Parts: sequence; C-alpha cells; structure tokens
Amino acid sequence: MPEEFASRIVRCPRCGGDSLYGPANAFRPFCSARCKNHDLGAWANEEFHIPAPLVDPDGPLDS
Repeated sequence: MPEEFASRIVRCPRCGGDSLYGPANAFRPFCSARCKNHDLGAWANEEFHIPAPLVDPDGPLDS
C-alpha cells in the first residue's frame, strides 16, 4: 500500500477521541456514524459559520 494511503490514528473533529483515518473507516475523519451525523446536524442548524465584517446599513455601498 502506498505511504499516502496508509491508515493512521487522528483526533475525531467532533468528540476528540481516536479515529482511524484510512480506507477501513467509512466515517473518516470522524470516529463513528454518530459523530459524523452530529456534525452534519450542527452545520444544518447553522451552528458553524464564518464571521463576516459588520456593515453599516446606512453607509456607502462598495463597488
């Protein structure tokens, strides 16, 4: 197996536990279906977002 496809243990982005990052883990980078679905639900509920700069609604418009 090429080195770039070797499995390794990483931290699950949802629970912080160990997760196998490799072809044997269908939920990678998550450790389980539960963590994957919980994370998807958080995105759907807009719990994650990228902050946007505050805009003055009465200010000039930038072109």
